[in-house]
Amino acid sequence: MFSKFALLLCLAGIPSWPQTPAIPDTPAGHTLQAWFDAFNSGDRARLQAYLEKYEPGKPLDAQVAFRNQTGGFDLQGIDKADRLHIEFRVKEKASSTTALGKIEVKDADPATVAAFSLRAIPPGMTAADMHLTVDAAERGRVIEGAVKMLNEYYVYPDIAKKMEDALKTHQAKGDYNSVTDGDAFAGLLTTHLRDVSHDKHLAVNFVPKAPPENPGKPSAEDEARMRTQLERNNCFFEKVERLPSNIGYLKFNAFANPEVCGPTVTAAFGFLANVDALIIDLRENGGGDPRMVAYICSYLFAETTHLNDLYNRKEDSTTQYWTTYVPGRKLAGKPVYLLTAHRTFSGAEEFTYNLKNLKRATIVGETTGGGAHPVSGHRIDDHFMIGVPFARAINPVSKTNWEGTGVEPDVKVPAAESLDVAKKMAAEAVTRKP
Repeated sequence: MFSKFALLLCLAGIPSWPQTPAIPDTPAGHTLQAWFDAFNSGDRARLQAYLEKYEPGKPLDAQVAFRNQTGGFDLQGIDKADRLHIEFRVKEKASSTTALGKIEVKDADPATVAAFSLRAIPPGMTAADMHLTVDAAERGRVIEGAVKMLNEYYVYPDIAKKMEDALKTHQAKGDYNSVTDGDAFAGLLTTHLRDVSHDKHLAVNFVPKAPPENPGKPSAEDEARMRTQLERNNCFFEKVERLPSNIGYLKFNAFANPEVCGPTVTAAFGFLANVDALIIDLRENGGGDPRMVAYICSYLFAETTHLNDLYNRKEDSTTQYWTTYVPGRKLAGKPVYLLTAHRTFSGAEEFTYNLKNLKRATIVGETTGGGAHPVSGHRIDDHFMIGVPFARAINPVSKTNWEGTGVEPDVKVPAAESLDVAKKMAAEAVTRKP
């Protein structure tokens, strides 16, 4: 409803400011309001207070980076709401991007987040296009398609068969009959598959916009878009600086395509070329391209060094990864400290595992997430895809990997304390240097 003042302005022919949609007075609504207030403030302390209260365990730095990227959000509408669930539309303040959000909260005080998703609306689509009612026929197609992809590609064929049996048992029991939301169905299938495989890379995804029939090499337009996005995000490189005692500090949150992001790495290591010790912060790093893992490792070794192998089950082939030529000066021989957290994952774990087994770095922090199986996406139908882990890492030193166990740190401390501990260790190492 218009306020009396806004109504008078309209009657007078004077445009009024659009009113922000009202957020319902429910537990889910209260959580959404708290997130909006903290996120849009851009204040680190307020974001931290929100996370501690409503989303404990969620990393603060990732939220701060996301806030800086988007500039915050304007609420455009509430599409669906009940006591513990709310769906809403937002627009980025820093761009024209709009997105659909969903929050599911626990029936508690405070109403902590059980699930929170925020999905950008692709160009050419509307909010209405983002919703799909999944019927019985669609559920059957998705299950059959997922089973087919798992049996063809999953890294362990015996586990693929066990996952097939589990899905069909759930299907026969009617466990999927009441699930009509695309995201919810994908999430439930993912849960059931991981219950068997314990593979954190494995996931079924709902996609509102139909993926290509034969996903292969990206088009020139897609490649240009990805390059622009990587450059806009500075290839996920967040900070490079020189600390007291001539200690270098480097924080990056993904191992991006070296063909695009190699120059960013080279620039960072150029800045760090004269430090006496280096701290690399992987606490927010979720992985990425194994070629970039090798590229960055190459700045830490003087000699050509065998880092890792990947065995592809379907192709029955092994790809080796070695250090390679990189431009500029290297930090070979300088003490290196890696900061890890439970959410350090995948390619970031490979980087950590490589350096730990080669005794090239001291790992400080928490045990990592435990994902050593690279994943590839496969189309099931117009609205569902499955990410299937198709290979496994084989370290040339340990002859195994970190799947399911994670990488254990050399110095085990909470992630929040790891930087201070590493600074002290690095300063002592620099002081001892002859």
